[in-house]
Amino acid sequence: MEEDGITEGDRPKVVEVDSADGYEGDKGLRKINKFDSFDIETARLKSDHGYSSNQNLAWMMTLKLAIQSIGVVYGDIGTSPLYVMSGVFPDGIKHEEDVLGALSLIFYSIVLIGLIKYVFVVLSANDNGDGGTFALYSLMCRYAKTSLIPSQQAEDKEVSSYRLEVPSRRLQLASAMKSFLENSKAAKYLLLFVTMLGTAMVIGDGILTPCISVLSAVGGIRKAAHSLGDDQIMWISVVILILLFQVQRFGTRKVGYSFAPILSVWFFSIALIGIYNFVKHDSGVIKAINPLYIVRHFMRNKMEAWISLGGIFLCLTGSEALFADVGHFNILSIRLSSCLLVFPSIILAYFGQAAYLRKHTGDAATAFYSSIPKPVYWPMFVLAVMAAIIASQAMISATFTIVKQSVALGCFPRVKVVHTSKDHEGQIYIPEINTLLMLACVGVTLGFKTTLQLGNAYGIAVVFVFNITSIFLVIVMVMIWKTNILLVILYSLTIGLTEFLFLSSVLYKFIDGGYVPLVFAVVMVTIMLVWNYGYRKKYEYELENKVSREALVTIMSDTNIHRVPAVTLFYTDLVHGISPVFTQYVANVPALNSVLVFVSIKSLTISRVPLEERFVFRQVESGIYRCVVRYGYRDAKMEQQSFEKVLIDRLKDFIRGGALPIADQQGEASDHGIAMVHEERVQREIGLVDEAIKIGGIMYLMGQSEVIASSGSGCSKRFVINYLYNWLKRNVRQQEEVFGIPHKRLLKVGITYEI
Repeated sequence: MEEDGITEGDRPKVVEVDSADGYEGDKGLRKINKFDSFDIETARLKSDHGYSSNQNLAWMMTLKLAIQSIGVVYGDIGTSPLYVMSGVFPDGIKHEEDVLGALSLIFYSIVLIGLIKYVFVVLSANDNGDGGTFALYSLMCRYAKTSLIPSQQAEDKEVSSYRLEVPSRRLQLASAMKSFLENSKAAKYLLLFVTMLGTAMVIGDGILTPCISVLSAVGGIRKAAHSLGDDQIMWISVVILILLFQVQRFGTRKVGYSFAPILSVWFFSIALIGIYNFVKHDSGVIKAINPLYIVRHFMRNKMEAWISLGGIFLCLTGSEALFADVGHFNILSIRLSSCLLVFPSIILAYFGQAAYLRKHTGDAATAFYSSIPKPVYWPMFVLAVMAAIIASQAMISATFTIVKQSVALGCFPRVKVVHTSKDHEGQIYIPEINTLLMLACVGVTLGFKTTLQLGNAYGIAVVFVFNITSIFLVIVMVMIWKTNILLVILYSLTIGLTEFLFLSSVLYKFIDGGYVPLVFAVVMVTIMLVWNYGYRKKYEYELENKVSREALVTIMSDTNIHRVPAVTLFYTDLVHGISPVFTQYVANVPALNSVLVFVSIKSLTISRVPLEERFVFRQVESGIYRCVVRYGYRDAKMEQQSFEKVLIDRLKDFIRGGALPIADQQGEASDHGIAMVHEERVQREIGLVDEAIKIGGIMYLMGQSEVIASSGSGCSKRFVINYLYNWLKRNVRQQEEVFGIPHKRLLKVGITYEI
């Protein structure tokens, strides 16, 4: 059967590896496609087992992850009872029925957005177990050709974890949306911009969450120590924040296990106190389950009720962390801990506070601490401070995840990613981002001092992310899930409209601190756009000026070029063809190693690529090969020593599998002589590789490219490329640091690109 111009007879066999941790030798034979075109470099590798989803983990592991998740994911939403009521009633409670209206709004917001949207719908839109804004974007890029970087290859979609299994009904609307996104350049740019905006807002959330949580908790000490002012509370909070960011280096697993018992006690405690207040003060607040109290609340308060939505929304802070942090755990563990402990506890806490406020309407500003029974005040204060510290962990972990995703997809400058768990690849730590968040948190805390204006800023950051997630989710529903259009409309008119109302309310407080996350988002989006623009232009230049096959043959046949026994791994971003850096090297150093492998590290728009599908080869000439190494944005880069061994072993497997040009396959069985010649060529090529390794070892070659705007470029392009992009490029981690290439075996070739 012929597929894309390739016949079954053109598909040689290749030996595979079968280990997620390293190379373990031959595990069987699989087939790859052999292409005639020099520009089509990768091949199809089918896996018998493919990528095992996190949901297939054993129940014991799932329960362990559920326990860990309590200490990492829920601190933010779990500590929202500390400050929600003061945000809803900043000027006090004017009517007793307002308490029921506010409680009804809180209850239905948690049910609609926290539970239905995030726990049951959004978590299902994960990208092979990974979540966050970029996970949704990569999912859409994989299904529709919306990526702006021209590195896509038809064979990528056949990686086992790349495939999309979707229903076959309601194709017309899905096809129309897919066609629109693929054919509209404006839609592609808008999609990327909105993704970057959502990412920037999540990072902003990661800055504001620690500030408001810690300030709210520490502020409770005033109930016992009235002499403490805002400045003292502020400095205590700053010290706590600095200590919090110092423990991030120990990893999500250790932090999760350390914090989980504390937060578990916290959730049980606020639930019990809520039940106590509910029984003691006013069990009639159960009436708030009736949504008519929401209607009465708006009819009675009108404009003030709409403004109060900004405070109501704070009960949902941290919901986005459920999705963004799913890569650190798994979907089932998040759903278990959400439904069995977290949401029941916070709902009981709000009902208890409402019951207390019905009898003590003057205590709205300190509702949480005022409603605590006196005998347990100090234990709860200590627990609240500890829970607030932990609350910051949710968005810090989410920020690490989303930054790693954006780096892998070429939308963020290179940073160091430390994998802190051998068992779970999603648990990471990024030193540069951790330092940035710490400095920003300290600055914001010193600037705001109190939680009132900070709450305004916090609300805008969170609600923007909620709306972006809903927009992307609707696209996923229509284009990928092919959901019934009536259900899509129902989602948009309920959850989507509710979030839009929240957005309109928090924007009302733009001047009162709400501008902070937007200013931060502008800075972050600018950095991301500049980096992505420079990266794309550089890639497009290399693609347009790649070395042709004829030019390569001419270079290799030049008798003035000396061949030295050794293996050179030539690193290049270019996936299609050979980088122009190669000709620059040959022009200045007329010597080549006997085995030359052009290595392209490529990030696919998927979370993981199974190891047995990671390396794909193509022979260019005798001793010259192209290798595309495909990673998902969640994959950990291999240690360099292991990488070298796996690459060389896979290269030999590729040669043995029939990679070398031979006579027509149909006559091979009947022509013993041709088969013998082919076997000799295979042995000669493998012998060449073995000799090169034995005598010269492995060397690395990499381009040190300078990028400048071409003559005739406009002022804006010259400013972006010559100054902004090059400044970012000089001040981030270099490629050899990211890939862990040993400096003693590295040669860099300088080249200037005019783009």
